[in-house]
Amino acid sequence: MIGILGAGAFGTALAVALGREGPVMLWGRSGAGARLPGVVLPENVTVTANCADLARAQTVLLAVPAQALAGVLATHGWLNGRALVACCKGVDLASGLGPTGLIARACPAAIPAILTGPSFATDIARGLPTALTLACADDAAGAALQQQLSTAALRLYRTTDVTGAELGGALKNVVAIAAGVVIGAGLGDSARAALMTRGYAEMVRLAQALGAQAETLAGLSGFGDLVLTCTSDQSRNFRYGRALGAGEPFDTAITVEGVATARAVTALAARHDIDMPLAVMVAALTLGQITLPEAIQALLSRPLKQE
Repeated sequence: MIGILGAGAFGTALAVALGREGPVMLWGRSGAGARLPGVVLPENVTVTANCADLARAQTVLLAVPAQALAGVLATHGWLNGRALVACCKGVDLASGLGPTGLIARACPAAIPAILTGPSFATDIARGLPTALTLACADDAAGAALQQQLSTAALRLYRTTDVTGAELGGALKNVVAIAAGVVIGAGLGDSARAALMTRGYAEMVRLAQALGAQAETLAGLSGFGDLVLTCTSDQSRNFRYGRALGAGEPFDTAITVEGVATARAVTALAARHDIDMPLAVMVAALTLGQITLPEAIQALLSRPLKQE
């Protein structure tokens, strides 16, 4: 049995996909949780409001927001000793750690892994073809998880470069906010393409400085996810940025991981003396420290240089 902690859209979508293949236990705060509209759970999926029920599973998918992960790990000690697969994208504001770093710190006997890449919950739930990256430092454990979590429509590619996979998934959300700002402000698709390109350069620059492989950022968890979230209205980060660029309100109940990530990454880049002007501008813009015209002017007035 596979356990899934978190019955939001993505956790529910994974339960639907994996439940077509075998038994799944899905936990949500109110039992059924925030299921996807119109999605029917397979008979193999058992929904519970008691988190302790998931203790029967040796593999648990952690489908909670990145900024909530540390608290979840600290609360549920029974998670230690299991294969724990983070299904969130971000950098923890308090510690600067990625999801697997938080897992390793809280659950030293667990096998930390992360599932990330270009995907929307509705596509996964509908059984549409989706490819993701499964990153695990222990390659043998990663291979076992790859077999366990792959389905006919959900294809997982394996890597041991956990840092690269984590940062690709986290940083693309920051770029997606900026891409949304560009479109919301009416700056055009050419400007969006330029921003995505320069944003990708920032992603690679920071990831390599922290020990990741550039090839990982060129894969599903980096470039693939960047393209998806910067060009689709299904992306919460893109929609948030577009509202910001247009000066329109945005539903505060919607989790926008890129907001916290921009702030965490700005601090991380400063500690390592890495130049990340786009992330810095997104952080400042979302904090209200600069106006949109000031952010645009600051980026366009940077010195000309080689690509």
